[in-house]
Amino acid sequence: MDFEFSGKVKDLQGRVRAFLEEYVYPNERRYHDEIERNRWSPTRVVEELKPKARAAGLWNLFLPNDEHGAGLTNLEYAPLCESMGRSAMAPEVFNCAAPDAGNMEVLARYGTPEQKERWLKPLLAGEIRSCFAMTEPAVASSDATNIESSIVRNGGEYVINGRKWWSSGAGDPRCKIAIFMGKSDPAAEKHAQQSMILVPMDTPGVTIRRMLPVFGYDDAPHGHAEIIFENVKVPASNMLLGEGRGFEIAQGRLGPGRIHHCMRLIGVAERALELMCARVQKRVAFGKALAEQGTIRADIAESRMEIEQARLLTMNAAHLMDTVGNKTARGELAMVKVVVPRMTLRVLDRAIQAHGAAGVCDDFPLAAMWAHTRTIRLADGPDEVHREAIAKLELRKGLGARD
Repeated sequence: MDFEFSGKVKDLQGRVRAFLEEYVYPNERRYHDEIERNRWSPTRVVEELKPKARAAGLWNLFLPNDEHGAGLTNLEYAPLCESMGRSAMAPEVFNCAAPDAGNMEVLARYGTPEQKERWLKPLLAGEIRSCFAMTEPAVASSDATNIESSIVRNGGEYVINGRKWWSSGAGDPRCKIAIFMGKSDPAAEKHAQQSMILVPMDTPGVTIRRMLPVFGYDDAPHGHAEIIFENVKVPASNMLLGEGRGFEIAQGRLGPGRIHHCMRLIGVAERALELMCARVQKRVAFGKALAEQGTIRADIAESRMEIEQARLLTMNAAHLMDTVGNKTARGELAMVKVVVPRMTLRVLDRAIQAHGAAGVCDDFPLAAMWAHTRTIRLADGPDEVHREAIAKLELRKGLGARD
């Protein structure tokens, strides 16, 4: 691997960091205050900053094609995504937030011209938001073949029934479209039973039942919803790619989505370590600064080493995605999906400990960061699924060596 970034990427890195310093970090308090005043409405501060980011050429950076994005590879996008992960509000400011980023990739890759015009275009412009309706409360959704929701053809339309939850982003009033995964042919081969279809959120029969908290955080105005789909009828033209191709789309979506989560979490870990270092240099206990205590120094050193290891693993996975494809890089993708959230949680735990009681309240962002990071060990597949995939690949290597 060549770890030297191109001039283009270095320029973008500098511009993203400068934008964060000038506009994002100074407005984080305002962002949270606005949410507290009106939890389920878009914040004015983000809406004010989005045009600035777009005017600065820092918009839709995650998309790999020049037509809609910056034309960056996964490896080139990695340091930019990491910087965005340092602030809860930053990804949306740059129009690079989940789940919209993944949904835009789906539409860009698999959507028809009509679907792109109606839904991709306003998503690219940051005018609307979206959600991804896949996980279900009644089944173990870590095995997506368990999905029970139905997509049934009836003439020129499909009738959709199902109960979904953890549909992130559905609480935002700007969420206008859901990508829904369900079974269109339960009798088909195991991985050809599922389809994905576009469901406008204002379609009759779509009901947001409740918003789900994450360790007490409601993540407003984004939120994570439980949604009921009851005899929801949408045109047949809303089908993505074709019946029975839901797993194919999911694999195309989850590769970039998984590594984007990891890139952002490295930014979270960096921010946590910075906060920790700043705190321990200001606080005195037992006659000397906390920064002079051996245990604190050991925690700082361990955190730095673990961050660097996780970053290198993530960069390697991104490099392989770019050079040999997501399928060949599936082992490396599985590794970063396990390693990076665990690393970030350890760094956050040390930072919280160094802050004392202040670390577990909302005077600092550490508690919210921890709650969000813990969910990533479940999102896009739990650790157990990824470890199983890694083990299978290793066992195949062993068989090959004996042969």
